[in-house]
Amino acid sequence: AASVPIIIAINKIDKPGANPEKLKKQLSDRKILVEDWGGKYQCQSISAKTGEGIPELLEKTLLEADVLDLKAPFVGRGVGTVVESKLDKGLGPVATILIQSGEVKKGDIFTCGTQYSKIRSMRDENGATVDTAKPSDPVQVLGFDIVPNAGDILNIHSDEKEAKRISTKRSQLKREAEHQRFHKTTLDQIGKQISEGKVKDLNILIKGDVDGSLEALSDALMSLSNSEVNVKIIHRSVGTVNDNDIALSKASDAIIITFNLPVSKQVLNKAKENGVEIRSYSIIYEAINEVKLALEGLLEPDKVEESLGVAEVRDSFKVPKIGIVAGCYVTDGKVVRNAYLRVKRNNEVIHEGNLTSLKRFKDDVAEVQESYECGIGVEGFTKFENGDLLEVYEIKEIKRKL
Repeated sequence: AASVPIIIAINKIDKPGANPEKLKKQLSDRKILVEDWGGKYQCQSISAKTGEGIPELLEKTLLEADVLDLKAPFVGRGVGTVVESKLDKGLGPVATILIQSGEVKKGDIFTCGTQYSKIRSMRDENGATVDTAKPSDPVQVLGFDIVPNAGDILNIHSDEKEAKRISTKRSQLKREAEHQRFHKTTLDQIGKQISEGKVKDLNILIKGDVDGSLEALSDALMSLSNSEVNVKIIHRSVGTVNDNDIALSKASDAIIITFNLPVSKQVLNKAKENGVEIRSYSIIYEAINEVKLALEGLLEPDKVEESLGVAEVRDSFKVPKIGIVAGCYVTDGKVVRNAYLRVKRNNEVIHEGNLTSLKRFKDDVAEVQESYECGIGVEGFTKFENGDLLEVYEIKEIKRKL
């Protein structure tokens, strides 16, 4: 959709039963034809576990870069993109940056998202400290005040005042955007809610170890929403669950989902005191399945009518404290007390209501089977005629699936 170059890596080929050809067919169904199938997109089968195919994938990436004549200036102020970020216990907020142009040095002033700071340290992919990074270098940068989001752009500035001004402006714009997102209601939105019926919300707060996992999990959860039930991610951030998270969850009636994070006993106790549920996961699919089950619980169940039996009116008589009761013969199925019924005369429904009393001779009974006689009292109806049919049925609620 963005018309950008694509190289496809098919992972997990080390697993028994792996079938890369099946994936290539699915790609072709989406009009992405790989080179093996006569198309223009490069494709490589790899195993992230064993390392198989990784060198070939890197070669194909370099070939693509050569064909596209991709170049970047090695001088000037550095610009990089946050590929991943996390909160390290010993180091604090850490971000993996891929340098796109210019030069990034230790001690440089930078802006990234809504924050500005100074680069304290940089490390390469092997954990060794480096002082300078140039285009295409991946480096871990230390010096952030908060964990940045994956996709944020890191810009180097020569003037700290300029960096601070840009950071302050971005923070203001972000606050305004969030305020509008959470508080602005338009007539279109109201009309949409009315037309779709009352939307039920499942509020979720997500905490994780790295930003990339958080993004994947929140996108997957939000895709479960439909016109009846809605997943609302009220907050997501990298790092352990804290008192602010519990307070926010309590105020917004949300559950907390943690991904690849330990939760301390003190936090669990605090959550229990505040009536906040914390669910911990290490596999995205498990989190998605459990949230899906929760959403299915919010769906209105389907109501299905199930026929129980038919009784024919043979006579009617008055019973003290009850009123007019129809003397009936059960011709099909069974008659059950407190069930729903229809009174039919000449194949036309003349009344619908509840079966209020059911008697065998003088005794109250719960049900009467086929080929037996009984006395039936119907809510709101007394004008029985011989030959009327009473169709007895019940409404069953069937749980719906997403």
